[in-house]
Amino acid sequence: MFARPPGAERHVIATGLDLTGEVQGRLHGRFPSIEGDWLGVVNYEISYADGRRDKLYLVDQLVPFHVLRKRG
Repeated sequence: MFARPPGAERHVIATGLDLTGEVQGRLHGRFPSIEGDWLGVVNYEISYADGRRDKLYLVDQLVPFHVLRKRG
């Protein structure tokens, strides 16, 4: 969902958010866009890169359906 543009310069910030990999979330709504794409309303947490226990908790975020995965 947070893909970097090709060739974008990288600046490592050790205390930044870790936007790599996948996280678990809770899908609790959905909306179609005017172009016919579906968006999920999701609550999820993002960890910090430095390993601290605190996480950034995001509520009611619109997320493109194509990046969502069903829990297995």
